[in-house]
Amino acid sequence: MQYEPVIGLEVHAQLKTDTKIFCGCSTRFGGEPNANTCPVCTGMPGVLPVLNRKAVTFAIKAALATNCTIAKESRFDRKNYFYPDLPKGYQISQYAHPIAEHGHLSVIDSDGVEKIIGITRIHMEEDAGKLIHDSGRSKSFVDLNRTGVPLVEIVSEPDIRSAAQAGAYLRKLHTILRYIDVCDGNMEEGSFRCDANISLRPVGTEKFGTRTELKNLNSFKHVEKAIQYEIQRQTYILDEGREIVQETRLWDTVKNITKSMRGKEDAHDYRYFPDPDLVPLIVDSNWIDQVKADMTELPDAKKDRFMAHYSLSPYDAGVLTSSRELADYFEETAKGLEDKKLAANWIMGPVLGLVKSEGNTIETLPVPSQALSQLLSLLEKGTINANGAKSVLEKLTDSPKSPSELVREMGLEQLSDQSELGSIVDDVISSNPRELEAYRGGKTKLFSFFMGQIMKKTKGKADPKIVTQLLKEKL
Repeated sequence: MQYEPVIGLEVHAQLKTDTKIFCGCSTRFGGEPNANTCPVCTGMPGVLPVLNRKAVTFAIKAALATNCTIAKESRFDRKNYFYPDLPKGYQISQYAHPIAEHGHLSVIDSDGVEKIIGITRIHMEEDAGKLIHDSGRSKSFVDLNRTGVPLVEIVSEPDIRSAAQAGAYLRKLHTILRYIDVCDGNMEEGSFRCDANISLRPVGTEKFGTRTELKNLNSFKHVEKAIQYEIQRQTYILDEGREIVQETRLWDTVKNITKSMRGKEDAHDYRYFPDPDLVPLIVDSNWIDQVKADMTELPDAKKDRFMAHYSLSPYDAGVLTSSRELADYFEETAKGLEDKKLAANWIMGPVLGLVKSEGNTIETLPVPSQALSQLLSLLEKGTINANGAKSVLEKLTDSPKSPSELVREMGLEQLSDQSELGSIVDDVISSNPRELEAYRGGKTKLFSFFMGQIMKKTKGKADPKIVTQLLKEKL
C-alpha cells in the first residue's frame, strides 16, 4: 500500500528580549548555572509574575510577518506537568486563547511549485530550565538560567507532505524571524528549535493516522533526516500489519535513527487552567499599528524589489535576500556602482567564498561594503582587471588600507594604453610563428594561448577587453 505523510511542525523561537518574560532576570546565554535567576523564575511561594511588554511586541511582529490574525484579548494558562527543570510544577503558556491564529507561509517545494502552509496559532510561553547529566556519576544537575526566557510557539497546520517541504518551511520561518529581529535564530544555543508531528495515511484517504512526535530538533538537516527516517519506519510497521504507537521520539544524530522517549501526552494530560496571577492581555489597534510602522521589509517583498529594481534573476535575488544582513551588504555595495549586477556577481562569488573559507558570516567579514564598493568601482572604470581585484579583495581581509592604496602598493594598475598593448601583442604574435600558422589554419582555440602569453608578459595587468580586440584584429 502507498502512504501519504501528514506533517505538522511546532517551532519554539526565543524572543530577543534582554529580560525574561515574567521577571527582570537576564536572558543572556552561557552564564554560570543558576546565576540568572530570582524568586519569580524559580517559583518561590508568594511571588507574582509581571508580563514583559517587549516580548508581547515581538510576538505581535511575528504574527504580522506570518499573516496571522492578532487576538484583541488573549489569556495565559498554567500547563501542569512534573519535570525536575520546571520549578513551579507548571509552565505559564497560552492554550485556549492564544495571541494569534490563522496565518500562513508560502514556500517553494522541491518541484519548484509554490506550496501554502497554514499556521494554526502563535502563542507565548516561558521556557523551562535545563538538566545537565554527569556521565561519571548517577546524578543530574539543574540549571534554571533558561527558566522564564520568553518564547513564541508557532504551530503549523498539518499541511506538509515531505521532509523537503518541512525544511523549506523552517528555513523560511527562520529567515523571517531574523529579518524582523525578534529571534537570533541560533539553533546551536536552542533559540530556534522544532518538534515534528508525523503520521501516515493511505493515499486518497482523509482520516489522519496515529502520529509520533520528534522532539527538539535543532538543525534543518536533522529535521529533514529525522522526518524521512520516521516516514520509512512507519511505512515498514504498517506494511507488516502492525499499529503505530502514539509516542514522543528523539533523533539519534550518531546512528541516524529515531528512538522512543515516552508515551505521547494529549492536551488534557496537562490539566490546563487559567493562570490566576495574570490578567487578560489586551492588544488594541494602536499597538498593532505602532508595530506595523516599525516593521522592516520582509524577505519576499525584498526579493521582488531586487528583481524589479536591480534586474536580478529570481535565483540571484533569492540568494541575496536569504538574510537581512546579506541584503543590506549588497545594497550598500551596489549604491556607488553603475552596474548593480557586478555587485551581485561578486558578492555571490568571491565574497561568499571568502566568508565560507574564513569561517565568517557576512556581518563579521573584515571587508566592509564600502571597501568592496570602492574596489568594484576601480574594476568598473578599468583601473584594475578581475584577477587583480580578487587579489586586492583577499588583501583587504587583513589590511586597513583602502582598495586604491592596495592597488598602487601591489602594482596592479591595469594597462589600457592601446599603442603600448599593440606593441606587446605584435611581439607575442611574432614570437610564436608556429601557433600563428596553426591558428590561421583553423585551430581557433589557440586564441586563448595568445591571450595567456600576453597576460603573462604584462603580469596580468593588461585590459582583457582591449587585448581581445587588438588580438582579433592582428590575427
